[in-house]
Amino acid sequence: MESTPGVQEMKQFLWEELELIVRTTENLIKKVAPDDWSYRPRENMRSLLEIAQHLVAIPSVDLLILQEGKEEEVKKLETEIAKATDADSLIRWMTEGLNDLKEYMNGLSEDEFIHKKTKPFYLDHGTEQAKWLVEIVTHTMHHRSQLFTYLKQTGYEVSMFDLY
Repeated sequence: MESTPGVQEMKQFLWEELELIVRTTENLIKKVAPDDWSYRPRENMRSLLEIAQHLVAIPSVDLLILQEGKEEEVKKLETEIAKATDADSLIRWMTEGLNDLKEYMNGLSEDEFIHKKTKPFYLDHGTEQAKWLVEIVTHTMHHRSQLFTYLKQTGYEVSMFDLY
C-alpha cells in the first residue's frame, strides 16, 4: 500500500508532542527533592511520587495494554515500575517506554496503523492503533499537568515555560 503523506505527517506530529512531554516530564522530575516525593494534596489523591510513577509508566503500560496484554501482565509491569523511587529510574522507565512504543508503532504498516484494532482487557471492543497513540499523548499530557500542579502546590518555581 502506498504511503499517504497526511498520515505520516500526523504520526510525526504525535511523536513530536509525545517526545516534548517526555522531555518536559524529565525536567520536572529532576526538580523534585527526595523529601517532597511523599507530598499528597489530599488523603484520597496520589502522592507526588505515585503521580510520577504513573506518568512514566504510561508509554510501557499502554503499549502492553494495546498489544492485548492480560490484566495480570499489566499489573506486574505497574508493580515493577512502582519500584522506581528516584529521578533517574523514573526517567529511564519513561524514555525506554517511549522507545518501545515508537518501535511498535513505526513497525506497523500505514493500513495497520489506521485500521488495526486491538482490545484491552477492560473493554469489550477494540481501538485502532492510531487512536491508541492519540490516547497515549493525551494521557501523558493529563498526568504531566498533575505533576506540574503538585510542584506548584509544594512551592517549586515552575511556569508554562517548563512545559515547552
